[in-house]
Amino acid sequence: MKRTELNLAERRTIEYLLHRKKKVSEIARQINRHRSTVYREIKRNFYKDEELPQLDGYYGMNAQRFTAERRARRRKLVRILALRDAVIDRLQEGWSPEQIAGRLKLEGHATTVSHETIYAYVYSPDGQSQALARHLPGRRKKRKPRYARTARGMMFPLERSIHNRPEHVKDRSTFGDWEGDLMIFRREHGKANVAFLVERKTRYAVLFRNNDRSSKHFIAKLMNVMEPLPQTARQSITFDRGIEFSGWRKLKPGIGTEAWFCDPQAPWQKGSVENLNKRARRYLPRDTPISTLSDRDMKAICERLNGTPRKCLGWKTPAEAFAEELRKLG
Repeated sequence: MKRTELNLAERRTIEYLLHRKKKVSEIARQINRHRSTVYREIKRNFYKDEELPQLDGYYGMNAQRFTAERRARRRKLVRILALRDAVIDRLQEGWSPEQIAGRLKLEGHATTVSHETIYAYVYSPDGQSQALARHLPGRRKKRKPRYARTARGMMFPLERSIHNRPEHVKDRSTFGDWEGDLMIFRREHGKANVAFLVERKTRYAVLFRNNDRSSKHFIAKLMNVMEPLPQTARQSITFDRGIEFSGWRKLKPGIGTEAWFCDPQAPWQKGSVENLNKRARRYLPRDTPISTLSDRDMKAICERLNGTPRKCLGWKTPAEAFAEELRKLG
């Protein structure tokens, strides 16, 4: 079936159903669209008012206008002859669209263009008539839609949704259920980041340096950190839908740990890890050159976080609560 953009009537329906507090999955069914299409639509066209934040929300007419403006920007290479010629010349020289877009900005052109716009033009009827795709470093017959390159629905299937998580995980009544995330730092400090985990019942935190954001690297490091714990102390981990967690399927056969995932754009659903992020940022601000921190430094930060009494634990420390749970396991 041909992929078409949402129309104004569909956008007004989304606005109406959101106002009635309907779930995205239900909205998608009513307008006969995939739920990821509706999630993307709300995210891209959400209106924000800095002066009157109470007006923030999704509005069908605004969404239609935002989409039209983006479409007009994509037509730059049709409307502006000099810009199109500059792009085509560089394509023929073997430059990638990203290199072209970056160079145009560096050279201070009055009108610039994104690499996505260049790709869209290359695979448009105009670009195909000029056989521009053959100049791309990695060429294919047709361009995949920008938001369809990673099948998030397959990567994080519905049965792994946080809404299907067992009740004992939700109410923190059992030990061994964790939440996980990454702390990201300034780009100039490289790809290094800090991965952190929080045990939901005891609020016990584990932080470790992660030198790469790739999923393969992260999952391998995570399993190495968690494996020494008894099996019942690592029953599940709840993540968000970041691409770095896409290797979650290795957890169950690797260390016997289940994986669950929050809804898109819903970080509050893993409140323990969000709380820890705020606390840990006191010791690891965004401008920290994380690659210079030793394992001893990371251990000291963990000990400080886990050695602080918590009201939710009856003023025990997370370290004390965690040790108690481990003793119960024998």
